[in-house]
Amino acid sequence: MVSPELEFEAAVVEEKGGPFRIRTVGVSGPRPDEVVVRVVATGVCQTDAHSRNQEYPVPLPVILGHEGAGIVESVGAAVRDVVPGDHVGLTFPSCGHCRSCRAGAPANCEHGFGLSFGAARLDGSNAYAGSGVHGHFFGQSSFARYAIANERNTVRLPDDLPLTLAGPLGCGMQTGAGAVINSLHVGAGESIAVFGTGAVGLAAVMAAKAVGATTIAAVDVNDARLALAEELGATHLINGKKENTGERLRKIRPGGFGYVLEITALPAMLALAVEVLAPMGVAALIGGAPAGTKAPIDMNSLLNGGRTVRGIAQGDSRPQTFIPALAELYRSGRFPFDRLVRAYDFAEINQAFEDAARGDVIKPVLVMGE
Repeated sequence: MVSPELEFEAAVVEEKGGPFRIRTVGVSGPRPDEVVVRVVATGVCQTDAHSRNQEYPVPLPVILGHEGAGIVESVGAAVRDVVPGDHVGLTFPSCGHCRSCRAGAPANCEHGFGLSFGAARLDGSNAYAGSGVHGHFFGQSSFARYAIANERNTVRLPDDLPLTLAGPLGCGMQTGAGAVINSLHVGAGESIAVFGTGAVGLAAVMAAKAVGATTIAAVDVNDARLALAEELGATHLINGKKENTGERLRKIRPGGFGYVLEITALPAMLALAVEVLAPMGVAALIGGAPAGTKAPIDMNSLLNGGRTVRGIAQGDSRPQTFIPALAELYRSGRFPFDRLVRAYDFAEINQAFEDAARGDVIKPVLVMGE
């Protein structure tokens, strides 16, 4: 068992848009339903950048990070699903008690936003308070050598899945792949357009290929990412800087696409997603825009043809089963998400964010080392 006051290094953001600073923090021991995880590696996600820049209302100073993977160090008295020594991935939090959770839809938990961005437990407490920082970001704050998670957002992983790779399964990979598999139920022979080929978009492309979609159009402004999208399964590539995206999509599918995933969070792109849908098609918003952002959707395009617009959080994943399923897809060679990953030492966290912001890397992963 760990001591009641565990001390370790964490990357702390102290002011809006400021750098990550490595400092030592202390936490109280786990509550009965909590798990202490020694973090081996953790992915860097765009949501971390949005939160650092205060585009989401996260209290400061804070320890971010929400794609952690590691080894269980200790567990609370009520934990049954994992034991010390287990290899685990950390994912989004949920309360387990609201209507959505009871219906098997934890990604739409009524308390999910607060548990993710409130930097506190559901009761408002903070295990990191004694160090003067906020923790519990997405129920884990994994930009640190240890994380305190809840049993609900701790997922046992196969021992042969590298922990230095596994972290992104808990957010970016399950979001893109889950949108295709769980939310939209894209089937063999169907068509899908993916707006944005970052980590989430490329996960969607890989999943669309895995389920047998035959028209997979990838849209971006980065030729290198589009080239990778083609290698991973995209059948058509569109660089929005070099050609008219709408015109090209209509040439590819004159009758419209069955599904469009909008990941850029640009209002004009969500409006376009609706316009290139086939009758009865579905446009799904995944990209997170700043609060208050509105999109100019033509209401008649929805009314005439029965088109649908919906939001998708975390790929409608049930993490305890879906993340192991993605791991199995990876091991079978059908979901090669390792091709998106570049490893960085934990101390290089600021460089990882800079590289990601420039588009030089798709999915940075911070490796803790010793």
